[in-house]
Amino acid sequence: MIGQEPPTPGTAAPVPVLQVTDLHVTYPGETGPVHAVRGLSYAVGPGEVLGIVGESGAGKSAAAQAVLGLLPDGTEVRGSVELDGRELLGLDDAALSEIRGNGIGMVFQDPLSALTPVYSVGNQLVEALRVHQDLSRKAARTRAVELLDLVGIPDPHRRADAFPHEFSGGMRQRAVIAMAIANDPRVIVADEPTTALDVTIQAQILDVLKTAREVTGAAIVLITHDLGVVAGFADRVQVMYAGRPVEYGTVDEIYYRPRMPYTIGLLGATPRLDGPVGTPLVPIHGAPPSLSSLPPGCPFAPRCPVAVDRCRETEPAPAVGTDAGHTVACHRGAEIADGSLPRAGIFGAVRGEGAGERERDTGGPSPARTHAAGAQPARTDSAPTELAPTESTSADSAPTGLAPTSSAPADSAPTSSAPADSAPADSAPTGSAPTDSAPTTPTPPAPAPAPANRPSTRSNRTASTPQQGVTQGWPAGTGPAAPTLLQVTALTKHFPQTRRTLLKRPTGTIRAVDGIDLAIREGETLALVGESGCGKTTTLLEIMDLAAGQAGTVRLFGQDVRELDRAGRKRLRRDLQIVFQDPTAALDPRMPVGDILAEPLRTHRVPRDRIAARVPELLELVGLAADDAGRYPREFSGGQRQRIAIARALALEPRLLVLDEPVSALDVSVQAGVLNLLDELKARLRLSYLLVAHDLSVVRHSADRVAVMYLGRIVESGGTAEVFAAPSHPYTRALLSAVPLPDPRKERARTRVLLSGDLPSPADVPSGCRFRSRCPLYATLGAPEQRRCREDDPLLRPAPTGRGTHGPRTAGHHESDGHTSACHHPAPPPGG
Repeated sequence: MIGQEPPTPGTAAPVPVLQVTDLHVTYPGETGPVHAVRGLSYAVGPGEVLGIVGESGAGKSAAAQAVLGLLPDGTEVRGSVELDGRELLGLDDAALSEIRGNGIGMVFQDPLSALTPVYSVGNQLVEALRVHQDLSRKAARTRAVELLDLVGIPDPHRRADAFPHEFSGGMRQRAVIAMAIANDPRVIVADEPTTALDVTIQAQILDVLKTAREVTGAAIVLITHDLGVVAGFADRVQVMYAGRPVEYGTVDEIYYRPRMPYTIGLLGATPRLDGPVGTPLVPIHGAPPSLSSLPPGCPFAPRCPVAVDRCRETEPAPAVGTDAGHTVACHRGAEIADGSLPRAGIFGAVRGEGAGERERDTGGPSPARTHAAGAQPARTDSAPTELAPTESTSADSAPTGLAPTSSAPADSAPTSSAPADSAPADSAPTGSAPTDSAPTTPTPPAPAPAPANRPSTRSNRTASTPQQGVTQGWPAGTGPAAPTLLQVTALTKHFPQTRRTLLKRPTGTIRAVDGIDLAIREGETLALVGESGCGKTTTLLEIMDLAAGQAGTVRLFGQDVRELDRAGRKRLRRDLQIVFQDPTAALDPRMPVGDILAEPLRTHRVPRDRIAARVPELLELVGLAADDAGRYPREFSGGQRQRIAIARALALEPRLLVLDEPVSALDVSVQAGVLNLLDELKARLRLSYLLVAHDLSVVRHSADRVAVMYLGRIVESGGTAEVFAAPSHPYTRALLSAVPLPDPRKERARTRVLLSGDLPSPADVPSGCRFRSRCPLYATLGAPEQRRCREDDPLLRPAPTGRGTHGPRTAGHHESDGHTSACHHPAPPPGG
């Protein structure tokens, strides 16, 4: 049975704190029973961490709710859930209330909804303590303050009187963890505890959970979709798909020797901060099945590229492999384990003949439709003219603190002959490039010819003359300068801060964007990164507004937007389009897809016959079928909806797309396909992208250049490979350090730079260097250097590339063309 680990011969079996056996959860549904969990079993001992991973709808949260008795009325639950040998299923609510918060603590995904908004955080902790312990109110208050201090809440005595809405997202999650450990529970169930948080806050929360485990000795069941989080935190991993456990084992077994194609696909679809730049991701095409109408046989068979007839007829039973405790539910698991079915080639098969029809049904990108799905152009500063496989170069090295990954030349075949079970101890997880061998991801297909000429939708358009010669942040030595499409200079946007009174008198200024410079050239992707509240969204809105701002200039395609009239702005909008984060909210649910795609064309008075021809072109361009035009958005999966949103943005043949977190709402397997699509469209259509993303692994995969924002300012910018390999600003180093890697050995060996506290309010910007209040370098400086950081606001200057140490520049420093940072004490590159 998957999840039941047999004891080692000659030793006594460890006594589990929590044991779940053959758990089934079934909801009533409109079209029939919804089998949310089917046959889940696992056991977790004191101090252990079990990670449960899978896509949305896999049944992870339903399993957690079943353990705590939080499922809605009418839900059928079968199986067994034992806490220290006591059966929990069948207990009444009063008995379960004694266990919740006392025997089992819960950390929910959304801390704002988990906390009562009308009670102070301290009072809620006091209540949680007094319900389960015989404490006076004074003693409980003292303990509540101690708990807030334990989880890293600054000034806990004062913050205990604050209400949840007065806490930041990271502080609210800390408060929820404090409540979960208040009564020293035996088990902590953490349901996506870091999903909605910035990467720096995520690192802090994981550190708090580790502290909670050490202090309480509790077992932790960590539910997440982030394979990087599991790699560095869990001892064992349970992979779920369509409500069923499909693979279980130690974290090293699952990441380095997976035996289920679904697990292999998840690892291969994950962007890696330490992987080779320019390698296409390998998506899992399609979507999970409906839990109310599961297909016969293995539920993964419709998406599995190596499924055989037996897979489609009989659901595989869990089988234990040669390694004790590693179980897998796959008919071909033994072949994968012994190497007769090489892991490296499994998802390469999906690019072969016959994949297109399956992808039409499930929404994946068909190679026939996309004319070289997954191919990505080599990164140069001139716009690509055709798709070409990318060669990974030595310049695309891993970021500081990560082992660089070497890769074979683009024309070499991937190695797949040796069984992965015989991989050396330092090999990388399946789906990534091993550190000492050729990549195991499939070789991209050969480029297809450019599409034939067709009538343009832009016949009535006034051409603009691109501005030439702006070189800020462009990697040096890569070719002649390309035209600049977007030039932002000293852009500023401040908002008045007012009292909550009738007269709304101003009390201060919120400095959302405070004098930033950006430039995007034809054919490149510029990524704008930073924590929530740093000004990224405000910057996008100011650019998209195409109007005179408070200060600074925005030039699009050589035109100053301040000089445009209404008709001029309308013309310019054809060249500038946006793809939003949430495709469900961006698409009108009352309109069929064909009308959604035709709407911008009608607005710009494109002839009807051209609209009729353009709609199917757009659908085929993004890997969908022409006959999908008559369907409604609700009939598509999340990844397909985002493809429709991209098609709508492309309707008017723009030159620049603004991508606002385009894949953050998607599962990793779907995200890979959308990222590959964006790469391909950029090459085929000579597009430029302004990408906003919080996932730095996505940025490293997709962006040519990166600009790092902090409190309304750009603090570092340059070529992506250079910035990630040799970050100069301490904030950039902290961001990169906080990104988890889907590689257990690397995660265990890393030393993280944890930032203290949260991003300061833009209404109360620190004097001098804005980052000094959180800077780990600031505390190590002498008094004169600290005074300079407090009093002088650093400007962007070329980053050092030669030898030297933290501190004022020496004659040994050299300056990097295009790589700039705003720090009085920039770091030289590693070994420099």
